Amino acid sequence: MTDQVDPVIIIGAGQSGLAAARAALDTGFRPVVLHAGAGPVGSWPDYYDSLTLFSPARYSALPGMPFDGDPDRYPRRDEVTAYLRRYAQTVDVDIRTRTRVTTVHPRRDGGYLVHTDTGDEIAAAGVVAASGSFGNPYLPTLPGQDDYAGDLRHVAHYRRPQVYAGKRVIVVGAGNSAVQVAYEVAVHARVTLATREPVRFLPQRLGGRDLHYWLRVTGADCLPRRVLTRLVRHVAVLDTGVYRDALACGLLSRRDMFTAFTPEGVIWADGTPESVDAVIFATGYRPDLAYLKPLGVLDQGVPRQVGGISTTHPGLVYLGLEFQRSFASNTLRGVGRDATHVMTALAAHLSGRPRQDRQRRDAASRTGHGDRR
Repeated sequence: MTDQVDPVIIIGAGQSGLAAARAALDTGFRPVVLHAGAGPVGSWPDYYDSLTLFSPARYSALPGMPFDGDPDRYPRRDEVTAYLRRYAQTVDVDIRTRTRVTTVHPRRDGGYLVHTDTGDEIAAAGVVAASGSFGNPYLPTLPGQDDYAGDLRHVAHYRRPQVYAGKRVIVVGAGNSAVQVAYEVAVHARVTLATREPVRFLPQRLGGRDLHYWLRVTGADCLPRRVLTRLVRHVAVLDTGVYRDALACGLLSRRDMFTAFTPEGVIWADGTPESVDAVIFATGYRPDLAYLKPLGVLDQGVPRQVGGISTTHPGLVYLGLEFQRSFASNTLRGVGRDATHVMTALAAHLSGRPRQDRQRRDAASRTGHGDRR
């Protein structure tokens, strides 16, 4: 059990923040969780309506609470939202919703000051940045983009396919979300996937079992990034065969990425112009960590860290970064392992802090230079 006076602040109450809260309790902390949204469910309510997990329920739970129902089903967005809401009720910590962290500043005693949009200034012994990436979608900029008069959006702002009925649509991207969205929009519209390379598929089931069974039993789900990048060279889409068939039969088409926009549409790589009603970029996300800028910990928006432990600021850790420690780091099934790792490291750092802080305050009082934070 730690005896720090100031709390550990966890920023974010999605899957990463809730996993961090549980791991914090296991480590002996009583953390305070600050979340910008209305409920402790992360960004899940804001994803598109049909979003479905790519891993079965039995492999998709946070530590200590399995999904209800058929363990072999693939939970949908609303199921995950409900699951996280129930999970938050099992974690006995102070969760403050509708409280957005605006900045984090260092304190002279080695802790942090966390500022929120509600006007609070909270002294923190340590900070867990678990705010994910949904709030920071990556949207490439192409020539002519500002002049395009059609509907241009990131998949973060896509909800349902019916609004594209009868239209000409391009979906940019070769990952799971891009293909899933393109497939469902193609039922209502004429759709092309724009990618830099051919779409690669990975079977959802091997030997009669879901791929995630094999990832679990072989330990591949826990392989570090340096190993994975040698084994996996390209992005692959998990597929039962339906997406591959959609491309083969012409329900979906694919073309090399276009090079520019025109006011009416795009110019393809071969120089051909085409009128297009809408373009959806499924081009991923970047860490949503702007509140850490005062600390100087970001390198072009990416935190300087190893395995979720800051390499610049003791007492600062991260959760939910892509490939933070493994292939599964930013997923429901993998974030719990990372949470235990970073909270153990944070506890080790803070174990000597109360005694050290008292020594600093005593020395300051003797010299008349107390901390005026």
